[in-house]
Amino acid sequence: MNSDFVCEPTLSQHSSLLSLSQVQQLCQHFPAALRLNEWMLVYQTQTHGSSLSTLYRTAGSLDRCMVLLVRDTYGQVFGAVCSSPLRVSSSYYGTGQTFLFSFSPHLQVYKWTGNNSYFLKGNSDSFWFGGGWGRFGLWLHCDLLRGRSQHCDTFNNDILSSVEDFLISELEVWALV
Repeated sequence: MNSDFVCEPTLSQHSSLLSLSQVQQLCQHFPAALRLNEWMLVYQTQTHGSSLSTLYRTAGSLDRCMVLLVRDTYGQVFGAVCSSPLRVSSSYYGTGQTFLFSFSPHLQVYKWTGNNSYFLKGNSDSFWFGGGWGRFGLWLHCDLLRGRSQHCDTFNNDILSSVEDFLISELEVWALV
């Protein structure tokens, strides 16, 4: 990471979950080719409701890297930068450019360890990021109201929320275009 390079991302609209300063901090960890991409809001629970199937319909048609942001009912903000769109899949997909992060209260980034390739996987019941030994770095229930974060081998992450099982108060998905 080049700490001298300042990310100045453009957002299609204001994020309810991250300040511009936090967006800039997060973008510093993107692969160089993505740092200048515009952030286009493609899904938010305030507008689209809480439904994983709706998220799949709005985000899955875009063949872009995505940023998923979650705010839990404790006020904690965390999420994932995904190398591929969020979609239903029969097996894990994505690349080592996928990573997890948490602002608690400062940015913590959990990049791929190389231990496995369990980056992204979704079905009609849930979506998960990272895995290994039955544990997921971030797991979202299809109602997008409940989630879980556990330490996983893919990212060697800490629990992203302040508790393992959390309730989601708001969720946003941004495509990097």
